[in-house]
Amino acid sequence: MNQLANSTSPYLLQHANNPVNWYPWGPEALKKAKAENKLILVSIGYSACHWCHVMEHESFEDEGVAEVMNQYFVCIKVDREERPDVDQVYMSAIQLMSGRGGWPLNCICLPDQRPIYGGTYFRKNEWTSLLFNLADFYKQKPEEAEDYAKRLTEGIKQYESVPFVKEQPDYTRGDLELIIKNWKEYFDKTEGGIGSSPKFPMPNNWQCLVRYAHLMQDEQVAKAVKLTLHQMAFGGIYDHVGGGFARYSVDGRWHVPHFEKMLYDNAQLVSLYSEAFTWNPDPLYRETVGEIVNFLQRELMSPDYGFYSALDADSEGKEGKFYIFTKKEIDEILGGAAELFCIYYNITEDGNWEEENSNVLFRKESDTALAEKLGTSVDGLLNKITAAKQQVFEARSQRVRPGLDNKILASWNGLMLKGLCEAYRAFNQPEYLQLALNNAGFIFENLVNDADRLSRIYKRGEQNQVAFLDDYANVIDGLIALYEVTFDEQWLVRAKKLADQAITHYYDAEKGIFYYTAADDEQLIARKAEIMDSVIPASNSVMARSLKKLGLLFDNTGYEEIAAQLLRNIVPHLARYGSSYSNWIILLMEEVFGIYEIAITGNDFEERRMEIEKNYLPNKIMLGGKKGSLPLLQDRFGAVTQIFICKDKTCGLPATDVKFALAGINGF
Repeated sequence: MNQLANSTSPYLLQHANNPVNWYPWGPEALKKAKAENKLILVSIGYSACHWCHVMEHESFEDEGVAEVMNQYFVCIKVDREERPDVDQVYMSAIQLMSGRGGWPLNCICLPDQRPIYGGTYFRKNEWTSLLFNLADFYKQKPEEAEDYAKRLTEGIKQYESVPFVKEQPDYTRGDLELIIKNWKEYFDKTEGGIGSSPKFPMPNNWQCLVRYAHLMQDEQVAKAVKLTLHQMAFGGIYDHVGGGFARYSVDGRWHVPHFEKMLYDNAQLVSLYSEAFTWNPDPLYRETVGEIVNFLQRELMSPDYGFYSALDADSEGKEGKFYIFTKKEIDEILGGAAELFCIYYNITEDGNWEEENSNVLFRKESDTALAEKLGTSVDGLLNKITAAKQQVFEARSQRVRPGLDNKILASWNGLMLKGLCEAYRAFNQPEYLQLALNNAGFIFENLVNDADRLSRIYKRGEQNQVAFLDDYANVIDGLIALYEVTFDEQWLVRAKKLADQAITHYYDAEKGIFYYTAADDEQLIARKAEIMDSVIPASNSVMARSLKKLGLLFDNTGYEEIAAQLLRNIVPHLARYGSSYSNWIILLMEEVFGIYEIAITGNDFEERRMEIEKNYLPNKIMLGGKKGSLPLLQDRFGAVTQIFICKDKTCGLPATDVKFALAGINGF
């Protein structure tokens, strides 16, 4: 076994038996490279990554390839989910060199960690040839290697950085219209989503567009959102048997998934479909949320309510084998009920994807349309499908399961915490709130130390590990959401303490931006800031939105000023490609339309809170209860339940009736 044998990362342990003499990222490997003047080979991936497995099997398990790697390089394996800071630096390098990125990510560096070459997946012969050429290049032309590394490293430092903007502009609806006008050009008006293929769910994109459609009364955007949410939930990217979404579809129709299931996607999709239901109460959204939460509880929740990271795409060495069915298999499982099930999920003898005679389950028609075509009632159809689906689920459960990545990450658990709170807001199901409370309890018992510093990764008995800005940002965001559905101020106080730690250790006031790594953590060749929203919103955009809320809730102008500075820096870039700035656009919408602070006090506060939540008001924060210490709640408690609606430091008259209270919103 190599140097990865004592790792806790499932991804690193997958490579512990490789003939490559892998090291984990750390002082031992980095010192060895300098002492022996060897190039460093940094290979980055994650446990659920299909092409990472392919390259391992083709190259890293091959004795001949390993011999070349061991002779000329110090080889370092990195789990991108454990060390996103390392991944961020070398992904920037790859994107600067090639204009594209992805995993596996393979970067060749000088002994001092500065990159000189890199790429993603390489075939075996191509990889071996590349390694020989690079080793020879470094030996024969070290000055050229040094010059290139110097220029590339400078580019990495500048990549995804923005200048400080001092003057506060006036934000208008026109700014929003321009951003979304440019973004609309990328909408797929036939299949939903953005662009052609592959297609990623991008939950924050669609949350942004739901809000824009509502606030700007834009029917074109509303139509695009509804189409996308419908097509994703009907598509093969969704697991119709067991619930939950795969990471993306390889085609443009949401049909054939890349089968790994990630916590971060599904947590955000719970938030998205929950919010969308309040906006547009489609039963499909409720059903989708319920099935995702059931999947997450069943497959990704630890006994003590932390959530694991991912399920692999592969089982028994084949991508998707756990999820696909031949018609013959369905016939054997369901007997006489098979015909209807096959019609419902488009299962055919020939199959509908690349594996011979195999099918990815997907839907085409609504229950109403299909019931009418088959001459049956909707209830009758659904009863039969539900029963058949349970049989298929039970049969599938006997198969060899995909691998589980059992890392528990603070950042992704923050996303899950928020998702559960949003589901409770939308559907008022107590089990969602209880799960959220249990998860918050897990986070504070295991991932927050006595100094209010976070650990990124849960390791039993340890609380002194590194954490990154996304860990703080997403946990803070989740805690604010938990306060808004409980009015229990302990969660808000804890969010505030974490925010103060983030400002102390990650914020650069001169540049008006948060760095991704703490000032007292290991310093890499570049200290990066995460600015552009992707499949997960950028940690800076999440911090900005959270600080805006905390500023209002605690009447803390310092928080509000940081949020305002962050937004000022980013606004000049928003119109270029809205998809990469969707969370920033939500913050901009909150500036243009304002944020309503809805305070509910008195004995029946929970009943009124639930009543208000039935109305779609995306630009609001909720506070209240029977008691509380927040500035806006002072002198507003009594036996009579009252609703106060405030905006821009001004409050309207209290109301006891929800309809009357909300009617006043248009008057601000």
